[in-house]
Amino acid sequence: MNFIPFRRHARHQWIRSFSVGLLALFFLVSNNTSWAQATARKVKNRVEPVYPELAKRNNISGSARVELLVTPDGRVKDVKVLGGNPVLVQAVTAAVVKWKYEPAAEESSVIIKFDFTAP
Repeated sequence: MNFIPFRRHARHQWIRSFSVGLLALFFLVSNNTSWAQATARKVKNRVEPVYPELAKRNNISGSARVELLVTPDGRVKDVKVLGGNPVLVQAVTAAVVKWKYEPAAEESSVIIKFDFTAP
């Protein structure tokens, strides 16, 4: 009795099942609003970041990305740095903590990117 064809068939069936499961997981995560970036919250009060003097003197340009955790009443609760020059990130952080969003039913996270160009 030869079991090799059975093993090959079982291996292909396992790979197919794993692929379908992975695809289903991706679909669920991409459609879950609590995991995806919240774009529905609108800013009521926005303070623009000030281009830092140190960045001007040293010709520093680039972008800074941060993730904001916004409370249900619209205040910025936490700022998580996602990337960028530390001088520029500091300016962005100082500005976005003053932002105020429209109220919502629950906390949400918003990813913000600012581009700075040397004058």
